[in-house]
Amino acid sequence: MVRGRSKCPKTWSLGDSYGFIATFLSNKTEPQLRYLQAIQPASLNRKHSFHTSRSRISRSGYCSTSHTNVTQMPHTSYLSPRHGTRKRHFHDYFVTHLPSSSLHPDSHSSGPHHKLPRAASTPHTSTSGYSPAAAPPMIGVSRELTVVRIPLRSAKHHFGVSVSRGTRPYNEDTYQAGTLEIPAFAKRAPISLSRNGGKISPGATSADSASGDPQVFYFSVFDGHGGNECSDFLREELHKYVEDTAETFELGSSLKSAKNSKKNEPSSEKDGEQVLPPSSGRESLRKLEMKAKEEVGEAAKIELDKYGKPKDSELIPVLESEDPLHVKSNKSKVLELEKFLVAQWKETVGGYFRRFKPDYFSIFSSDVQPADKAHVSIETVLMYAFLKADLDFITAQARKPDPDSNTDSPLNADDILGEPAHRKPNENRIGGPIRFTGGSTASVALISTPTPTPFWHPASPSTVLVAHVGDTRILLCETATGLAKPLTTNHHPSSPVEGTRLRRYAATFVTDSFGEERMSGLANTRAFGDMRSKRIGVSAEPEIRRIELLPAEYCFMVLVSDGVSGTLTDQEIVDVVKEAKTPEQGSRDVVGFATEVSKEGDNATCLVVRLGGWERRMEGGMGSLGTKEVRDWKKEAAAEQRPSR
Repeated sequence: MVRGRSKCPKTWSLGDSYGFIATFLSNKTEPQLRYLQAIQPASLNRKHSFHTSRSRISRSGYCSTSHTNVTQMPHTSYLSPRHGTRKRHFHDYFVTHLPSSSLHPDSHSSGPHHKLPRAASTPHTSTSGYSPAAAPPMIGVSRELTVVRIPLRSAKHHFGVSVSRGTRPYNEDTYQAGTLEIPAFAKRAPISLSRNGGKISPGATSADSASGDPQVFYFSVFDGHGGNECSDFLREELHKYVEDTAETFELGSSLKSAKNSKKNEPSSEKDGEQVLPPSSGRESLRKLEMKAKEEVGEAAKIELDKYGKPKDSELIPVLESEDPLHVKSNKSKVLELEKFLVAQWKETVGGYFRRFKPDYFSIFSSDVQPADKAHVSIETVLMYAFLKADLDFITAQARKPDPDSNTDSPLNADDILGEPAHRKPNENRIGGPIRFTGGSTASVALISTPTPTPFWHPASPSTVLVAHVGDTRILLCETATGLAKPLTTNHHPSSPVEGTRLRRYAATFVTDSFGEERMSGLANTRAFGDMRSKRIGVSAEPEIRRIELLPAEYCFMVLVSDGVSGTLTDQEIVDVVKEAKTPEQGSRDVVGFATEVSKEGDNATCLVVRLGGWERRMEGGMGSLGTKEVRDWKKEAAAEQRPSR
């Protein structure tokens, strides 16, 4: 061995490690040759290389930008979430801008809080690829702001979640929360009487997404039945279907005007759009006209009968939906995909799906002969994504062996010659190794803002888009009245809308011993999965609603599974959250109270999302006193060993 450094071999670098890892992520033919190519960056094919430095590899194998070449799998325009490796945009954190003083609160120092001279402290700008976040367009690049990532599940003052399996042996409820990389769908901000002038207001300001639009937040709750295979699939994959569908449709942003949408640039004050003035949130909260106890009346109160039991309260009507906001897209491609998806349902399932017409699909409109007249919106994306995810799930289950069927095939029919103890792996498998005949409900809420100001800011308007299947629920709490405003309805056979939709296909509507109407043994008429009931109309067509929220109009949003909504009324749920100090505490209190007073012991899940009017949640109407008497009675009845009847 020759000592000295003159002929020392090349030092192993971080890029070489990435190259070594990349050899196992790409095609597994000739691994030794690709390994040699990975440690020689100059010999790589340019179309399979990209740059990286101090970057993080995501779960999908995508690595962000910078200076050392490593191999990359060829990028395709659209991949189903269960096929291959793709760039993942969904994050369980949100990005925001914080002043330097928030990170380094030193009252004795002034100026920039870093050791580098101001001339050297330039903001980072990547040379290629998307950046994780961009500065707000009305702010510009400022050295006084720092981009930070805040995990959504750790931001207890903005979001809280609690899960309990009750008395069940396992938990079938799942949830998901994060930010999506899809175009904004909020209405453009109204023209303000005063211009911002490029100044920023003190405090934190949310950052834009990689596409330049404000971040779109995603919250969802899933309630599985018959097992957790379907609910787990939706938790991990449904948001990917939404992102992939928006990308495939080439969906445009609702915040970009027609004349600059081709340039993929956000519209600004040049074409008439104004950003929010830097008014404080306290001013917006002060402008709210709170309703007194007398004005709210009996809407927030649940009375007890002469036996001390709560009376059955009337169902609160859901909020009316706004009209869809049509945006730019590849309309000819959208029409082709819609026709192909509907044809797949007809050929694969049949029955109800031979004549079903999904809402928001342009192929059923009489005035859409040329493709240019097709109407495409984010509602179209959600409808397509839900139906596509459901079709992929039940198709994957149909290919698996049925555990209930007795056939004459040998036990080793799937064994490989030479490897009798191993079954050939299936990379595209959805769920477990055997057929899953259960399903899951789903309630998804997307929140978009017209400006980078986050939706929980009291001065920020926002748009909430709800896609709902089954009997999980989404509620809003109105700040002025303190009343619960449901955004979803239960898809049960007793619903007039669902009864009319299904009676021509399902003739077996029965009533169980609890007085609940069921269809083929199912309590929900809309659900993912449930492959044995698809032909009679158990569909995953979502009920979609668009709600425009004024600044501080609502104080929080709640997503719950039927383990909570089956025990507590809507008003009881929001009243419990009002008494909590943070959304995290509110979610724990709701699940704890529902579990304590529940007789069924079902799985219980609750998500609480803070909105602009959070600080005044106890002032509207009767506060939390409207249901206090009923909640106390339920606690006393649950504490007794044998409650009186």
